[in-house]
Amino acid sequence: MDAAGAALTGESFALVPGLTGANIVAGSLVPGKHPNGAALCVGRHEGALFAVKDSCPHAEFPLSDGTLYPNGELECCWHGARFDCRTGTVLRGPAQDALVRYDVEERDGGIWVRRAR
Repeated sequence: MDAAGAALTGESFALVPGLTGANIVAGSLVPGKHPNGAALCVGRHEGALFAVKDSCPHAEFPLSDGTLYPNGELECCWHGARFDCRTGTVLRGPAQDALVRYDVEERDGGIWVRRAR
């Protein structure tokens, strides 16, 4: 997204401290913290980075403790809710609400995020 698009959302990208693109290998889920304190679950699927709030909307268990399957399904390890890692859409309950997603950019090896609209 260009600067005009960022201006429309009202939020700029922020660097996730302590994470680099090299930390995120295919199929892994890594916890991180937004500078505002929000917990993040960052992963890589089919070469692309994604980030979601590190909390299952069903019972607030950390998604970074879950599993990312080769088909892009992100599973919470507590009650088995599954989500599409790219869209946050619920694929299997018991969760009913989609994941809070973040736009992700990799710049100079760093991970930069902004809450998706």
